[in-house]
Amino acid sequence: MQKPDPELIDDDNPEWTDADFAHARPAREVLPEIFPPALAAEMLKPKRRGTQKSPTKVPTTIRFDADILQALRATGRGWQTRVNDMVREWVASHP
Repeated sequence: MQKPDPELIDDDNPEWTDADFAHARPAREVLPEIFPPALAAEMLKPKRRGTQKSPTKVPTTIRFDADILQALRATGRGWQTRVNDMVREWVASHP
């Protein structure tokens, strides 16, 4: 078994044990005990995501060679947006 990374140990928020999971209760049971009923009900309501601020993107599937995908992902967060921008640039320059 690998030793835990000391940098990742959080004494204020320790990893749950089997006993912790055995005593856990759903939020729908606990929140009304802690908060006023109206607030607890509001907290438990499913949240809907608002409309997209920028033009709506269309989800799709595309197949890349593994090395290309690895290189794109290696550029960090936002790599899909950068791919979109690259394709947009290519389409504009190849009418």
